[in-house]
Amino acid sequence: MRDALRGGQRVDPDDLITRLDAVRRFLTAVDGYLPDERLVPAHTLVERAGTRLALSRDHTVVALAGATGSGKSSLFNALARLDLSPVGVRRPTTGVAHACVWGPLDGATRLLDWIGVLPRHRFIRESALDGDDESALHGLVLLDLPDFDSVQHAHRLEVDRLLGLVDLVIWVVDPQKYADRLVHTAYLREFHRHRDVTLVVLNQADRLPPAEVPRVLDDLRRLLDADGLTGVPLLATTAVDPSGSTELRASLESTVAERQASLRRLAGDVDTVVERLADLVGPEPAGTGPDAAGSRVLTDALAGAAGVPAVTTAVEAAYRHRAASATGWPLVRGWRRLRPDPLRRLHLPGPGGAGGSADELSAKPVAATSVPDPTAAQRSALGLAVRAVAERAGGDLPGPWPAAVTGAARSRLGDVPDALDRAVAGTDLDVPERPLWWRLVGALQWLVTLTAVAGLAWLVLGYALRALGLPDPDEPMVGEVPLPTLLLLGGLLAGLLVAAVTRPVVRWAARRTRLRAERRLTAAVAGVGEEHVLTPVHAVLTSYADARDALRVAAGKK
Repeated sequence: MRDALRGGQRVDPDDLITRLDAVRRFLTAVDGYLPDERLVPAHTLVERAGTRLALSRDHTVVALAGATGSGKSSLFNALARLDLSPVGVRRPTTGVAHACVWGPLDGATRLLDWIGVLPRHRFIRESALDGDDESALHGLVLLDLPDFDSVQHAHRLEVDRLLGLVDLVIWVVDPQKYADRLVHTAYLREFHRHRDVTLVVLNQADRLPPAEVPRVLDDLRRLLDADGLTGVPLLATTAVDPSGSTELRASLESTVAERQASLRRLAGDVDTVVERLADLVGPEPAGTGPDAAGSRVLTDALAGAAGVPAVTTAVEAAYRHRAASATGWPLVRGWRRLRPDPLRRLHLPGPGGAGGSADELSAKPVAATSVPDPTAAQRSALGLAVRAVAERAGGDLPGPWPAAVTGAARSRLGDVPDALDRAVAGTDLDVPERPLWWRLVGALQWLVTLTAVAGLAWLVLGYALRALGLPDPDEPMVGEVPLPTLLLLGGLLAGLLVAAVTRPVVRWAARRTRLRAERRLTAAVAGVGEEHVLTPVHAVLTSYADARDALRVAAGKK
């Protein structure tokens, strides 16, 4: 039985550190997305493993754990070959942990400080009288733990704390209580992932008839197999006979020499943590984020909430208004200019607007608009669109991730109204003030109007001269029509003709301007959706992917 504890595979320290780093990366990836109570064991593992590896790799911390009356303190003294831990009949006997260190105490001091063994309960097993008798155990730190079934609750808490810190556990049971349900359900069964650093001894075997010892060991083995501890070493010991702990001592010597217990314990802890976290990640989701259909629905809802239809209607009306003011009959242009500009009524920018890049818009103030507030139906549509985006993106994720995606999608909804208003106000709607063709048509209108005015003035002058009895100048004739009359009528008809030809062109150009403004506004509100809804959702999905990959590495999968 000398190699009883050497059945497990060797643990490569670099591989173990890689797995621990993966657990740390998992915790970083899921921070803020998963319930904290699910992550406590992982945080504890990362902290404990880092400290344990930093303190000492040359020491092996072994704990003797058992119930009241199992004789673990006597076994502790028998292994140390000194009376170090108090033994008695009053229960509980062991109230605090005692430690025996083989080799110089200085190297184990920091380790025992971290474990929490008081200095007065530390003993050194180093004597010149022993010669090399104890050298095989140099590096062993043996702990005698309080009774885990103590009537004092503080003792049980101390046992649970220490069991999470030691490298190897020797469970000490006695013939009377080896089948006690507490030791199996509350302790042994919980160590099924630490088989490589678990050993069970049936102590006080001398109390059984020699023929009964194999039968009891077989029954105990059956119970251990049921606990998931198949293959765990099982020894029979007795503390009253010096040879009764020889096999156990030999097993400890091989364990100390191998220097693998601490690494195997941490590897088992990683396995346990990964198993408990496995339901938080699953297979790679079918999609990598919100799909195009969901994004379009979100953009449409944002456009409605931003008042894009009202703005584009105002853009078309503003184009017609400005075109009519620039190309219309000069005699009525002034009347048109008395009517308010539809865009300026909404406090939206004129030509050149406040357009620019996102960085430029964020660097300069943008005035608030007077676009009507969204209706209840529009707000409801936006909420449904955000919910649909979250469901499409996170519906295939396991555990609490869908809720995290939904929470991320809604996390910045409070900022959306102001962001939409800034996006609309900062969009260059590209509504021209006086393009070249407007000026040309306007100049033509002025020309025909002046022609009509000249003809009218000529006719008025002729009437005035005749009224005063003055000689009437000869009026040139164009065919049968006097030139002044032709100028007046021709100018008026030409003005009407120019207006008639220009009107459908203005309507066509106004519709094109509206469509162009709609595309720009849609892109602007889509940017708001990307920043305030889609980006947080992508962040959660990226964290999920990182967590999934990290947990695969922590599980030892390539």
